[in-house]
Amino acid sequence: MMIPDPFRRLRLLQGVLRCGKIVTLAALALSLVPAPAQTAQQIIQQVAEAERAANRNDHSSWIFLDRSVKPKEQILQWTATTPQGNVQRVLVKNGSQQPESEQQAGIQKFLGDKRAQKKQVDAKAHELKQIDQILRLLPEGFIWTVTKTTPEETTLHFVPNPSFKPPSREAHVLTAATGDLVADNEQHRIRRANGHLMHDVTFGGGLLGRIKQGGSFAIEQKPVAPSLWQLTLIRVHLDGKVLLFKSLNFQEDDERSRFAQQPGSSTLDQAAQAVMKQPANPQQQSASQ
Repeated sequence: MMIPDPFRRLRLLQGVLRCGKIVTLAALALSLVPAPAQTAQQIIQQVAEAERAANRNDHSSWIFLDRSVKPKEQILQWTATTPQGNVQRVLVKNGSQQPESEQQAGIQKFLGDKRAQKKQVDAKAHELKQIDQILRLLPEGFIWTVTKTTPEETTLHFVPNPSFKPPSREAHVLTAATGDLVADNEQHRIRRANGHLMHDVTFGGGLLGRIKQGGSFAIEQKPVAPSLWQLTLIRVHLDGKVLLFKSLNFQEDDERSRFAQQPGSSTLDQAAQAVMKQPANPQQQSASQ
C-alpha cells in the first residue's frame, strides 16, 4: 500500500503554475516581436485600395474656397459641391473683383442650364473613372522604394516599371513618370505626391500626340473631417502636341481651402444660397483674423 505523499499535490500544482508562467512568458515574448515590415509594394497597394474605396464611398458635399491660376485666367471663387453639379460664385477674375450682381448672374445662368449641369456631372464621372484606373495601376506601373519613415507618414520614391504594359492611352504617362509619394500611416491615404516626365510620352508613334519631357505634376490632400479627405493643391504643367499640329499646353495651379461640410442631399438651389452666404472678401477676412 502506497503512503500518501502530502506534498505531491503541491508539487503538481507548482509544476502546472510553472508551465503556465512559461507559456505566458512565451506568449508575451512573441507579442513583443515586431511584425514583419511591409514592403514598399505592399504599402502602395494598401494606399491605392484606400484611395479607390474613398472615391467610391465618399459622397459628402462641401463648400470651399478655390484659387485657380491658368495662363489666361486667374479665378478666386467659392465652390459648393452637390450630386447634381458644382455651384461656383466667382469673386475675383483676372485680378478684378466681380460685382455681386455678376456673381448672382453667373450662378443663375448655371442653375437654368441643364446641359451645363449634365456636362459637368459627366466630366466628373469620367475623371473619377480615369483616377480609379491610374490608382489601380500604381502598384504595377512603378517600382517603389521606401526612402523615409516617421510615425505619421511614409515617403516612397517611384520610377517606371520597365515590364509594365499600359492598357490604355492615359496609362502611357506612367511609363515616363518619376517622383515621390507621401502616404499617411494611419488611414493609408496619399498626403502628397509630385513628379515629372523623364522623357516624351508619345501616342501612336507620335502621330496622334506627344507630351514633352519635363512636364511636372503635384497634388496634396488632407483630412477635413474624420476619415474624410479633400484635395487642397493641384499643380499640372504639361506641354506637347495633339495630331502633330494642335498644341497641348496644360498649365494649372489650383489651391483649395476653408472646407465646410454641407448636407449630402443638398440641391443646386441650396448650394447657390450657401455660396452667397460666404464672405465676399475672404482674403481680407483671413488677414484680419
